[in-house]
Amino acid sequence: MLRACVRSASHLRRYATAESPIVVAKPPLGPARMNARSELDAQILNQLSERPSTSRINLESLVLQYMERGGHVLQTALPYESRPGRHRKVSLTSAAEDGVTMIAHCVQDGESYKITLSSGFALQGSGKHEAESVVVTCAHTLEEIRRSPLLRHSQLTPIVDSSSDSETRLSGSFVISGSREGTEFHPVSEVLSALHRSDLVLFRKSGPALKTMPVSPYPVHPNAVIRAHFVVDEEPDEPGWVPWIGGTWSKWVRGKVVGYRDFAGREAKPGTYDALSHLMFEPPPTPGSSGGPIIDEESGAVVGVILGTRQDLGIQGLRGWGVPAEAIFEMFQLPGLDLKQ
Repeated sequence: MLRACVRSASHLRRYATAESPIVVAKPPLGPARMNARSELDAQILNQLSERPSTSRINLESLVLQYMERGGHVLQTALPYESRPGRHRKVSLTSAAEDGVTMIAHCVQDGESYKITLSSGFALQGSGKHEAESVVVTCAHTLEEIRRSPLLRHSQLTPIVDSSSDSETRLSGSFVISGSREGTEFHPVSEVLSALHRSDLVLFRKSGPALKTMPVSPYPVHPNAVIRAHFVVDEEPDEPGWVPWIGGTWSKWVRGKVVGYRDFAGREAKPGTYDALSHLMFEPPPTPGSSGGPIIDEESGAVVGVILGTRQDLGIQGLRGWGVPAEAIFEMFQLPGLDLKQ
């Protein structure tokens, strides 16, 4: 059955990349590279079929949580780490060592299936238990798969358990991490919060805790040197790319912040009362990089999350499009503030 699914022409590959809307990025169709991704597809579908329904939550339930928990503030605080210590700085050596993960949303019905992929990373001090992690990523791949005909017939009615309403249909989301021991798959167990306008979502996953990244609440100024985590399907000719998850390749690409925009698309500046809703950077990210971190090269802290690309008025050429890391803090309580249950 799995072999037939991989060969089936009834599925579509979607990449986590974005066009150029003002508020929330929408991913377009990516290049057709079925052969390069068929092995990863097979691994994801194997995880989906081999894991019992009681060990994972289906996509219908995750989508309902995503819709209901927009703007929800967690009862924990995210540490301010604008100048992380030497042991906390992102080393910029390899994604596997630095804690970048892959997020896969998948649904399968008979021989038809759909998988959307993005990048993500774990946050410190936000889990209820030691053996779990909270991962932040872009939301538009979840938005995309929720519109798939493979899910639409369920009408997203509340589901009391994790079983599917179809004998052949399976669905779920996984956090995929790479290590020296190999690739590890962990089901997403819950949507904790989401910022729909900012295209961000927080997932909880059980299992071994992931390495976390330091996040700065302060925006860097335009022209600041950054490193952004890029992903490609095939090894490029230029040096510096290293093997990553499922046969993909990754690299911390050096670039700079170009500027900021508010939700209306107007220019915004740090150090003023302007709302820094989105940041632009260069070079533009590759398909599959959405949800990955943008690192301030000087401090070694996360200062943004990649969303995709945008053709901006007044600026020549395509630019990277992301959200400042300060938006992540909107989903957590302020440090020192004890909210009542």
